[in-house]
Amino acid sequence: MNERTERDLQAVKDYLDASMAPDPVRAEKYIAPKFVCRFTGNRVFNTASGPTGFNAKRYRWVKKRIERYDVVPGDTETIIYSLGFLYGEWPDGTPFDDNRYVDRFVVRDGLILETDVWNDSAEWILEPSISRR
Repeated sequence: MNERTERDLQAVKDYLDASMAPDPVRAEKYIAPKFVCRFTGNRVFNTASGPTGFNAKRYRWVKKRIERYDVVPGDTETIIYSLGFLYGEWPDGTPFDDNRYVDRFVVRDGLILETDVWNDSAEWILEPSISRR
């Protein structure tokens, strides 16, 4: 990885760390002015507090167990995938783990321009027995 790509990857790591704290004010430091986050269910947010606020309604608490980052350097932007599992508690206090997620980030000059978020939560909410297998 070159210096630019390493800086972009560090921005994603710092953003995810702040988002999972949750500390949306700190997370804002890593996003570009015209940031767009397309969240599960095609919810669109333009601030770091958008996903944090949504997560506060969906989960009692949630964290990411990051398994790996896949980094795709480009001429001016870096595409970074964060892959792993969500764990935490549903609003009723029921614990969950091994909930797959993929986050895709587009990063330029150490600032996140956009991200897409996918996970198994909706499926697990529709059929709770899946999360207990």
